[in-house]
Amino acid sequence: MLKNMKKDIHPKYNSEAKAVCACGNKLTVGSTVSELEVELCSACHPFYTGKQKLVDTARRVEKFKERDAKKSADALKAKKAKEAKRLKEKKEKRDKANSTK
Repeated sequence: MLKNMKKDIHPKYNSEAKAVCACGNKLTVGSTVSELEVELCSACHPFYTGKQKLVDTARRVEKFKERDAKKSADALKAKKAKEAKRLKEKKEKRDKANSTK
């Protein structure tokens, strides 16, 4: 099978490539590039550590929380406005009934 591989088209394989994790852990791995930067490694990955960790590179979690908080605030404002309208109508109805007596 190795006979059939084309010559000089495959990248050079580094068996001693250096990988640096966002947590600071440094590893030696095999790769076609000499240096790698990774976000998770076996020292900080939740599967290996048993700890929950949110990895949010594009602020997705914060954006969701902001959007959810805005929806909650808007819903609360709408509920208060509806309640105020209901109370106003009830008061007007009561005033109208009292004025006819």
